Amino acid sequence: MNTGHHEASWRLPESDPYAHVDLKHYVRLARTAELGTFDSLFLADGPQLWGNLAQRPAGALEPLTLLTALATATEHIGLIATASTSYNSPYNLARKLASLDIISGGRAGWNIVTTAGAEAARNFGLSEEPPHAERYTRAAEFLDVALKLWDSWEDDAIVADKAAGVWGDDGKIHPPRHQGTYFSVAGALNVPRTPQGYPLLAQAGSSEDGKAFAARYAEAVFTAQQTIENAQAFYADLKSRTSRTGRDPGHIKVLPGIVPVLGSTEAEARAAEQVLEDHIVYDHGVARLESLLQLPSGTLELDAQLPDDLPPESAVEGAKSRYTLVVELARRERLTVRQLIGRLGGGRGHLTFAGTPEQVADQIETWFTRGAADGFNIMPAVLPSGLDAFVEHVVPLLRARGLFRNEYGPRQTLRERYGLPRPVNQYLSPSFV
Repeated sequence: MNTGHHEASWRLPESDPYAHVDLKHYVRLARTAELGTFDSLFLADGPQLWGNLAQRPAGALEPLTLLTALATATEHIGLIATASTSYNSPYNLARKLASLDIISGGRAGWNIVTTAGAEAARNFGLSEEPPHAERYTRAAEFLDVALKLWDSWEDDAIVADKAAGVWGDDGKIHPPRHQGTYFSVAGALNVPRTPQGYPLLAQAGSSEDGKAFAARYAEAVFTAQQTIENAQAFYADLKSRTSRTGRDPGHIKVLPGIVPVLGSTEAEARAAEQVLEDHIVYDHGVARLESLLQLPSGTLELDAQLPDDLPPESAVEGAKSRYTLVVELARRERLTVRQLIGRLGGGRGHLTFAGTPEQVADQIETWFTRGAADGFNIMPAVLPSGLDAFVEHVVPLLRARGLFRNEYGPRQTLRERYGLPRPVNQYLSPSFV
């Protein structure tokens, strides 16, 4: 999130309001995360201009292009790009992701999104967003086609026999010849099979459709959870669903987001958090909240609680799980709209935590050891300073507790670092043969 995950981070004196289009800024972040031996870095994205230009730095560099540049500036860290199944074609996207995996030496990942919102739909010739269930049905076919494309070359298809004049073996190429509801894709990919077989597959939907999709395909799941009890329930449910599909539940990693604000004392951390909240422009927050809750403009009052007659999740076609999380947070803690905007300004539904490095490390350890997470998506409120502080002060505590690596060790693919096997080419599996 360019200057940080908090929406007001760009207004701080330390922040560069042009960082979102500065390659040097992202290289610095990637190298800092690599210094902290992070598994991967993850770029959110969407095919539309978010909100309005008054609110915060708008627009973003295209993730696959940016990550290709970062691949040449780093050695170990995984590179996960967000790309939509609703507004891409399988062949082009599979080719781009395969290219990133090859260029990075097996460090690519794909955060699979179905993209909610009418704004994005109208950028692609649609008058409104497709229904929630339809987006996931299309996504499943998209993934099936992408997997066929990534497997369309066998690993040893390249012979490179100069003496015989034979570069490759056509018998080891498997065109998908796919004819489906949404896609028709005939030919093999024009990129060889990659170091990982195919990129690590990440996903972030926590609705019923999203969890069913994740259980079938995902290898890492980004999720927003406000309490350890909810996180434990989500974790257990997703692992159970994955097992029921016939997959090893250990091969899907659950990664809740956490937005840490650090201070040498708890009071110092809370003061830093208050500075950020003081910079929120509440008119922007109200408009965004009304959009999320699908309410007419002017419905919400800053110092009142949410209306009692909000629609149920089943009536929402946008981001269903985030809608429910926000409503439940407001109801559970009896927050006014002003207080809710303050909470969402930093985390957008993810867990925000202001405290000392020891308190943040305690929180991470508790969630990890009590079955609420396999790891975490660290989303500093302010960048780069928040990432610097986490790497300098929290990572050493996790290392001292035996919870995190001290160094990367031998070069690994992203899959290997996540403890995942390299996938068998589907055209060589016993069921296909």
